[in-house]
Amino acid sequence: MAERHHELAHVFTEASQGVSDARSGTPRDLNTPYTFPGYTKTEWTEKAAALRQQIRVANGLVPTHEPTPMNAEIFGRIEREDYSVEKVYFEPFPGFFTTGNLYRPLGKQGPFPGIVSPHGHWGRGRLENIERGSIPGRCINCAKQGYVIFAYDMLGYNDSGKQIEHGYGGAHEGLWGLSAMGLQLQNSIRTIDFLESLPDVDNERIGCTGASGGGTQTFILTAVDERIKVSAPVNMISATMQGGCICENAPNLRLDVSNIEIGALMAPRPLLLVSATGDWTVKTPTVEYPAIRSIYAHFDAEDKVHQVQVDAEHNYNKESREAVYAWFAKWFLGAEDASAFKEVAFEVESDEDLLAFSDREMPAHAMKQEEFLPAWVNRSQQAIEKQKPTNEGELQAFRQEMGSGLQHALGLHIPKSTDVTLAEPEGAFPTTYHTNLSAKHLVIGRKGVGDAIPAVLFSPEPQVGHDPVTLIVHPEGKEQLIDSETGEPSSLITALLGADQKVLIIDVFGTGEHSDYERSEDTNYFTTYNRTTAASRVQDIVTTLRGFTGRGDVSEVNLIGIGEAGLWSLLAAGFTEVKNVVVDAAEFGNSSDTAFLETLPIPSIRRVGDFQTAGTLVAPRPLIIHNTGDTFGTEWIAEVYGNIGASQHLLVEKERLPDEAIAAQVTTG
Repeated sequence: MAERHHELAHVFTEASQGVSDARSGTPRDLNTPYTFPGYTKTEWTEKAAALRQQIRVANGLVPTHEPTPMNAEIFGRIEREDYSVEKVYFEPFPGFFTTGNLYRPLGKQGPFPGIVSPHGHWGRGRLENIERGSIPGRCINCAKQGYVIFAYDMLGYNDSGKQIEHGYGGAHEGLWGLSAMGLQLQNSIRTIDFLESLPDVDNERIGCTGASGGGTQTFILTAVDERIKVSAPVNMISATMQGGCICENAPNLRLDVSNIEIGALMAPRPLLLVSATGDWTVKTPTVEYPAIRSIYAHFDAEDKVHQVQVDAEHNYNKESREAVYAWFAKWFLGAEDASAFKEVAFEVESDEDLLAFSDREMPAHAMKQEEFLPAWVNRSQQAIEKQKPTNEGELQAFRQEMGSGLQHALGLHIPKSTDVTLAEPEGAFPTTYHTNLSAKHLVIGRKGVGDAIPAVLFSPEPQVGHDPVTLIVHPEGKEQLIDSETGEPSSLITALLGADQKVLIIDVFGTGEHSDYERSEDTNYFTTYNRTTAASRVQDIVTTLRGFTGRGDVSEVNLIGIGEAGLWSLLAAGFTEVKNVVVDAAEFGNSSDTAFLETLPIPSIRRVGDFQTAGTLVAPRPLIIHNTGDTFGTEWIAEVYGNIGASQHLLVEKERLPDEAIAAQVTTG
């Protein structure tokens, strides 16, 4: 019998036992062709809500910052025959400036519709005036037609370039949800606030349009802010190219989706797709437009989505602009013949008359680029602190907002137990009996996903039928929990089996039977389209736990994380119905950005409260955090447990607990 059991010691190193996991394939990138899956109305309702939150988290909008005064300055007014143009700057948050030009009608009776006008990656930004695209040209014509329109700088362009570079951001900033795209979205959201503050703007008639990178800004703003009533992204929404700049690729933005879904979040509000034969929107009439129109059909609103394609290179030329004029006139001005809104000749003001800081200095309190991250971190910590629950009611609200934030930062899919498969692979070792235990090889996964989590389930013999199941996760894989010479399970496993617990050990992504996988995460915008290895490991723990909770033959599920796997386990625990949680903090420095970058480089994780949030999501269930050393802070978690009267269910130990103590904590609850 001992010889049969010895097979267990080496089975994990056999090549034939390796698993095929779809996640170890070629990573998705901005040029990976995307096939729109199609959605029923019910599926879209659920997807749309989740995707809006995904966009908010990806762009640093969760939790909400405390609103601050914009301190808007409008000056340098120039009046022409039927419109005016002024210089503007205001503060989306203290020390960060949005800069641009405000164009207004003259000789007409307001209030007027307001237009948010991001410019895109033109060489001269909002000043660009060439045949292929003129930002002043469209603003002048919109003002002449009866709109108040604000053209503002993308990050690092023109006036904004005095404060920050366009390519701002990286992995460190990403931990805090700070990115070029997020800052531009802040600009756009506060631009709506700015327009709403003007007495000559009708707050119920606000639209947005921009081309290329400005098209991206248009549909991202539209997705998260329903104050945009009519939208016209130009030359951008594509199934084959998602945006080639850092300002279009916030981390976690396009996990499992593309710009098609993001654009469709406009439904059922009026949406015009303008495309070109000479760029990546060449197939819009036959691919992207029908996909988005299928979403509008769920709202009986097909008449509110339209497409126009021009025979030109990448552009926002006169023909494209006139298509947008007609669309806005139809919905904002009630024009019966919207085609009558043709572009008229215009004359652009000098750069000096348009640039906000051509004849004045930036305000003295304007932040320098190196000051953005510290200021953002400080504001984020204040916002997180305000979310700390002080009672059970606030804990429920915390779960909804911050729990959702952590879920989207991790890119977690929380499957139903019925969507988790537990398969016995062909060629795996047979059920092996040794003294009073049995062992069974499983591969766990989610239906339709293609993930594969190798596992071994130990059971005490004889089995009762409703035994508790304890999942143990080791940072180097399940083989580390079995003696390589004797095949004997670790003392932790045998202690749990002796207490009539079933024990499940797994190889999370990139460990054990996954260890031969090769995948570079250093490519441009990797995290925009793919989950990091660390996040995938958290996913595997959640998937496994969800597969065993709610089963009729399992009375309860417990979780033990060893070493670094304790960190993954704590991040996972709050998204499951696990009863007892025992995690090794591995003396991780959870107040150190450097520690996160080295061990848990997960976008936005610090912005949504990292382990503070994770521990709070477990409350009030039993939680043991050990091996904290002097570096893993637990004060927040302890305070929350105290606030809800559950202090007796939290145990914190600076030293690592021995296996016997861990088993005792789990089996006694």
